[in-house]
Amino acid sequence: MDALRTPDDRFTSLPHYAFTPHYVEVDDGEGGQLRVHHLDEGDTNAPVVLLVHGEPSWSFLYRKMIPILVDAGFRCIAPDLVGFGRSDKPVKRTDYSYARHVEWVRSAVFDRLDLRDVTLVAQDWGGLIGLRIVGEHPDRFARVVAANTFLPTGDTPAGDGFMRWQRFSQEVEDFDVGVIVDLGCHQDLRPEVVAGYNAPFPDDSYKAGARQFPMLVPTAPDDPASAANRNAWKTLRSWTKPFLTAFSDKDPITRGGDRAFQRDVPGCAGQPHTTIEGGGHFLQEDCGDQLARVVAQWMRAS
Repeated sequence: MDALRTPDDRFTSLPHYAFTPHYVEVDDGEGGQLRVHHLDEGDTNAPVVLLVHGEPSWSFLYRKMIPILVDAGFRCIAPDLVGFGRSDKPVKRTDYSYARHVEWVRSAVFDRLDLRDVTLVAQDWGGLIGLRIVGEHPDRFARVVAANTFLPTGDTPAGDGFMRWQRFSQEVEDFDVGVIVDLGCHQDLRPEVVAGYNAPFPDDSYKAGARQFPMLVPTAPDDPASAANRNAWKTLRSWTKPFLTAFSDKDPITRGGDRAFQRDVPGCAGQPHTTIEGGGHFLQEDCGDQLARVVAQWMRAS
């Protein structure tokens, strides 16, 4: 599998992102290897918080949350999905599939890092991937925080907001990642922050994964990922460990998705579910401090 690697100098002097990079290698599914980047902050013996980003962001999205969670006594692992951040970027859109993304993350966090008793914090595609892994490997997880995400099977409509985004992602000529993240936030981002989201992508040749991601969301019952997601939901419908929803109040894409989790996941019962006020789709950017405190307080209590 042919892949690009973003030059390191693209990641120097990013605002509030003075973290040490870490790397593991995973099988690419075609006999080769891909390098996957992750942040690893905090005491290595502390309880693990796995922070999984979505489309088209990268671990830069969690820069506000990590110091708060580390100060609260937790170890933060924040991977960059393949095709994003400092991770390798396969050049062909056909190199990317839902199943491969799940396997690349699973291999990185379990086979290479051997993470256990994990608290998952997942937003956007972080949930589509992370919740699939929870469904397939529930013994590895202690808790789940779902934030502006869902686990679609294609059996129900994806919603007008998502379908508009999917069309836009395929039709827009200039797929400007920083501008897209800015549009998904409630607050206007500073130019240096927009530049931070663009850092992994020197030009369009690095954006195959970012372009392909919206097309991988199951929107029909016969989607290639539908059966596996239905099986993951079977696990979630019997999940009794703590499960918290922390959606924002200004996200048109996932609005109402928290109610589906609260209705169908037994572990949601009795939890202090919260709505983060003033947050758009990328609530970690708009309200990262608030979300981190919610997660930290809840983990200590549960």
